[in-house]
Amino acid sequence: MEISRHPIFKTRSPRGFLTLLTWLKSLWTPPTPPTPPHVAQALRLIRARYDAAVTNDENRRHWANADNLSANAANNPDVRRLLRNRARYEVANNSYARGIVLTLANDVIGTGPRLQMLTENAKVNRQIEQEWMAWSKAVGLPEMLRTLRMSRASDGEGFATLINNPALPTPVQLDLKLIEADQVTTPDLFGNEPNALDGIVFDQYGNPAEYHVLKQHPGDPTGTLYGDYEHVPAQNVIHYFRRDRAGQGRGVPDITPALPLFAHLRRYTLAVITAAEIAAIPGGVLYTDAPANGEAESVEPMDLIELERGMLMTMPGGWKMSQMEASQPTTTYGEFKREILNEIARCLNMPFAISAGNSSGYNYASGRLDHQMYFKAIRVEQAHLEVVVLDRILNAWLAEAALIQGYLISRTNLEQVPHTWFFDGHEHVDPLKESSAQALRLANHTTTYADEYARRGLDWETQLRQRAKELELMNELGLTLPGQSPDPTTPDSNKSDQNPEDSDAETADETVPAD
Repeated sequence: MEISRHPIFKTRSPRGFLTLLTWLKSLWTPPTPPTPPHVAQALRLIRARYDAAVTNDENRRHWANADNLSANAANNPDVRRLLRNRARYEVANNSYARGIVLTLANDVIGTGPRLQMLTENAKVNRQIEQEWMAWSKAVGLPEMLRTLRMSRASDGEGFATLINNPALPTPVQLDLKLIEADQVTTPDLFGNEPNALDGIVFDQYGNPAEYHVLKQHPGDPTGTLYGDYEHVPAQNVIHYFRRDRAGQGRGVPDITPALPLFAHLRRYTLAVITAAEIAAIPGGVLYTDAPANGEAESVEPMDLIELERGMLMTMPGGWKMSQMEASQPTTTYGEFKREILNEIARCLNMPFAISAGNSSGYNYASGRLDHQMYFKAIRVEQAHLEVVVLDRILNAWLAEAALIQGYLISRTNLEQVPHTWFFDGHEHVDPLKESSAQALRLANHTTTYADEYARRGLDWETQLRQRAKELELMNELGLTLPGQSPDPTTPDSNKSDQNPEDSDAETADETVPAD
């Protein structure tokens, strides 16, 4: 076939020429091979995207500080020092911050944890529990634990070293020495040491091997003159912090996300007070509606007029007196404080009512729901405290107690003994409903006395022994037991059932002498 005779060459329209060019291109272009299925799938995945991964002019400044640093690089010594200083300053000067941190420590630690041994020897259990309680009171363990919890909130971490204190009145002379996070550092640390972090040296498995503790606090007057530090073995150091990321070796303050909000709250409160004071200071202002060159009498600018209570005053011609309008605080001031406090307390799993110390806007159901969430978070923190702090201290105490001749009844197999810890219970908002539910659970055998006493932070065995003593003494004294009615066969109950008049008559008859 001749190309010149093809029907496509007989057209003279522009559209025909475009069709001609397309036809000629198809003669010299090799056919496109079909796209493999896996390539087509990859192309479809590439075209998919997340809205949060898009960077545009609207969100570029918002995500400017996002990075891919590791946990330890993000929490480098300079960053942790800055966060500690700001958190301490806010807690020291902000009443809400101070109250939140104190409330959190009181709710987590309370009056202190109580030990219950679970060995098969009841006599050994009671002896260890009593001696542990005496030792914990001697060293002030509950107060130290509350300080550790407050340090974690404001400093990010708390440290304590296990030391020997000969001044203790107890046979076991184990003691705790609290250390601030500023003091755990390595002044001569170089960045090329893979197993070392600021203040901590790790072994090949990532476990802390030793801690570097400055001999003096860097904030002391002479603390900056010396850089000497001690190498303390890891088994003698308790490091209490919350690990939020994998590989994180040091902690940051729990209130870190709330620090800007605390600053906003204080600045707004001060601004409202300043505006209200400025509006309340002047008694009034003289003003005129006349033009600049009007007929109003001339008045000395910035002149002051002393006012007396209940007096009448005449104004210069053309002048009027007006008081400043007190527009601050506005009606939204209280709502703003509630919202920002709610946001502040959220990073601590604390409801608004507890953070603000105000439950005026709550009903019964809302209060219970908020407290359930908060108490669940408290139980999680207490479980973490048991593993990281309390069990470590107990093992060290038992190890030293076993070495003292004649101190414990049994000195064998005291390492890793079964035990549990009890913390203060939380009062129910409706004790009557809670007691009814408790009685129903016990009647249905869906709970135990151990569980019910544990809800109140009490040792069930100790409480039952005490109850047995009380019942025995009540029976001995002839007192009515709770839930029982008086026995009608007893002489005392018969006398109580008699009519008072009959009783008086019998008494009168007895006093009459016989003939």
